[in-house]
Amino acid sequence: MRADSRRGFVWFEWIAGAALAAIAVLAGVALVLAHRAEPLLRARIVEGLEDQFHARVELDSFHMTLRGGLWAEGKGLRIWPPAQVAGVGVPRPSGPVKPLIQLTEFRFHAPLDYRPGEAIKVSVVHLEGLEVDLPPRSHFEHSAKGAAGQESTHARLLRFQVENLECKGAHLTLETSKPGKLPMEFDLAYLTLTQIGGAGAMGFEAELTNPRPVGTIRTKGSLGPWLVEDPGESPLTGDYQFEHADLSSFKGIAGILSSTGHFAGTLRALLVDGETDTPDFRLTHFGTALPLHTRFHAQVDGTNGDTWLQPVEATLGQSHLTAEGQVVRVIAGADGKGVEHAGGHYIALKVDVDRGRMEDFLRLASHSGPPLLSGVLTMKANLEIPPGPVPVEKRLKINGTFALNGAQFASARIQDRVGELSARGLGRPKDAKTAGEAEVRSAMNGNFSVGGGVVTLPELTYGVPGAVIYLKGTYGMAGGALDFTGTARMQATVSAMVGGWKGLLLKPVDRYFQKDGAGTEIPIQIKGTREDPLFAIDLGRMKVKAAQRPNASQ
Repeated sequence: MRADSRRGFVWFEWIAGAALAAIAVLAGVALVLAHRAEPLLRARIVEGLEDQFHARVELDSFHMTLRGGLWAEGKGLRIWPPAQVAGVGVPRPSGPVKPLIQLTEFRFHAPLDYRPGEAIKVSVVHLEGLEVDLPPRSHFEHSAKGAAGQESTHARLLRFQVENLECKGAHLTLETSKPGKLPMEFDLAYLTLTQIGGAGAMGFEAELTNPRPVGTIRTKGSLGPWLVEDPGESPLTGDYQFEHADLSSFKGIAGILSSTGHFAGTLRALLVDGETDTPDFRLTHFGTALPLHTRFHAQVDGTNGDTWLQPVEATLGQSHLTAEGQVVRVIAGADGKGVEHAGGHYIALKVDVDRGRMEDFLRLASHSGPPLLSGVLTMKANLEIPPGPVPVEKRLKINGTFALNGAQFASARIQDRVGELSARGLGRPKDAKTAGEAEVRSAMNGNFSVGGGVVTLPELTYGVPGAVIYLKGTYGMAGGALDFTGTARMQATVSAMVGGWKGLLLKPVDRYFQKDGAGTEIPIQIKGTREDPLFAIDLGRMKVKAAQRPNASQ
């Protein structure tokens, strides 16, 4: 090798070695700077969060590197509810205090383009293990004039401007101070917050699991500006999609519900407008499914799930109804009368069925086969479902009035008896044998109550052409047991109802069965079951009436 070439190579080695040494020195300097900057940056993050939330902030550990920009990560972050921080007066919480926000880990990356007086922009901060526990309103004393919008006035050498937050796996708890009410808890699969650097509203997008009914909610909207004096009063607006909600989490009902809607207000007072579809709504004890569609306007307390329906417009099968009332969550304990009850949802509604079909409601409350009765139904009722472990049909309490017009029985045997009753009541006994071929429609109206799985009808009026029947009794929802007594009032007399030579023989007794303008009044009873009803004349009561008639005529 020539000497000049060798000397050139030696110079190259010297240059390369110097460069490597410089890089090593710079790396060492960077390492020292990073090591010494960690406490400064950690303190700045804590101070920035204290300025934002006006709260005490704790951070267990923080580390950073300067390879390809600023890489930082922290662990064990806790932000407490608002307190006295840096001379800023804010409401003080009362009672036991939990951290408002807890975070297992956070990390972010920022370019190394620091300019004095300007904030370092961080495009995304990644969060893991986020837990938010929002205290109730009662934990804040509104003695201060509010600290929202107040900022620390002393200059900061280093400032950060975070644009977005991304979180996987978060847990949100909304506490309540109302006696007997449970807190609301939500598991969020992911949460994204945007535009968080300013003082205005933040954008959000989230997916969470609704606790009851269990299902997936996807929502997008805006939150804020954040109110330090009471975060639960921060404005909130957005849209949601609720999918695959399993209604079987409520004892006694089943079906897969989906819902879409819009909400606006605050966490403690949301106004929600939406629609639901449940194509297979059913009572689990019976199992017959019907499509259910609702359109609703509701006020929701997001801190405990209490809902006031104002109103709900529903279509069940072919029936239309509206409902107003409340759905609230209660914990186990004693009510005002000292009666112990289980925790869960308490439902109280006013129901108005303005365009109903009797067969829809009977089909819902039957195991199989065609419903016993069809017709046009109107009804007004007060419905109550207290919480408890027993099926909903056992807890259901209803009091109301109803009217059924154009009624027809599905059983040909029963409908034949109705036709025969009408023909004899009109004094046409010759038509009684063929009455089943005619389409005889009846009408019903009365008062009713439901409790313990039994329908009680203290006043039921049943009318067909030529006859009116007054009944009272009970109907078992589970087994369909019938137990009714009453009176049948016919237009025709006994002799006219029988006709022929037998009718002539009965003319002398007509006067014993006439009463208050009715040609005939006969005591009757209905026993048996929904599938096999038994109609009979109450002979015991009839003998009493016959014995009393002569005395009454004297």
